Amino acid sequence: MANQGDQFSLLQRLSDGTLGEAAKGQGSPEGRERLVPDAALLDAYSQAVIGVVKRVGPAVVSITGRRGSSGGGAGSGFLLTPDGYALTNSHVVHGQTKMAARTQDGDSVDVEVIGDDPATDLALVRLSARDLPFAELGDSESLQVGQLVIAVGNPFGFQSTVSTGVVSALGRAMRSEEGRLIENIVQHTAPLNPGNSGGPLVDSRGRVVGVNTAIIAFAQGLGFSVPANTAKWVAGELITSGQVRRVLLGVKATVIEVPRHLMRELDLLSERAVEVIEVDRKGLAANAGIEPGDLIVAVNDRIVAETDDLHRLLNSLRGQPFVLTVVRDGQLLHCSADPKL
Repeated sequence: MANQGDQFSLLQRLSDGTLGEAAKGQGSPEGRERLVPDAALLDAYSQAVIGVVKRVGPAVVSITGRRGSSGGGAGSGFLLTPDGYALTNSHVVHGQTKMAARTQDGDSVDVEVIGDDPATDLALVRLSARDLPFAELGDSESLQVGQLVIAVGNPFGFQSTVSTGVVSALGRAMRSEEGRLIENIVQHTAPLNPGNSGGPLVDSRGRVVGVNTAIIAFAQGLGFSVPANTAKWVAGELITSGQVRRVLLGVKATVIEVPRHLMRELDLLSERAVEVIEVDRKGLAANAGIEPGDLIVAVNDRIVAETDDLHRLLNSLRGQPFVLTVVRDGQLLHCSADPKL
């Protein structure tokens, strides 16, 4: 299997034309000497992709709504366990009442939606079958820009279609259909088309590092995947409770400019803050002592300048206790909150 240095060398040779030059000179001893390393690199690259497809391809399924079902759409998914649990996109299954999955062998299997999380565009389904091939979720935090990735899916209904590319950026953010930001999106160059949604993005070792979720119309080389680490958390939540439990403050809020004198007096690091307009008396914010008019400027000493910051920081806490820093009557206050209480 090719290492990343071999892959980079191969791509560099393809782009600068030295592979072509080697082919031209293959009749001479010097040409043959140049050709052997190039052929070895090509073979290593091909073998890496072939190995991944053999390992992961059988775990990839197409998912469609049965006749009479409404909403949702058609897309891809991949099996996580031999007893039928599979991940796909929320927008593939959302609103569907009757669904089916087609395996690589051509079998059609009924699908049950276990849980749907539009906030991350992920959904967990279960196929009514056993002893199924499955894929391994990897660690998306270990991804590097430039790393080889492989997308497997069913674009336009073409079963088990494979495309390759590289990670082109990390840490992107996209807004889900319900308005929340999906954090740490993986941007890559593996070509995607309608129907790829919900299929796996895989590294050269056959580990799923992302769930393909979106393309930009008319753009080239711009694919996006929800990171595997997010998928692990969401899948765990959906298996245990059927929904993703998030920390909700119980407030209505807006973003305002912080007066300059307050920034100077309180040594604030942001010109913007989240102003609380209304507080749910039974909510977490009320129990923490938050009042209408408070300016939320930090969560656990992390700056809050937008409502998106607030959502992101609260989601990252995974239900652990935290401290809200607010400005009230010209003073900084620290309000402790515990979602478990």
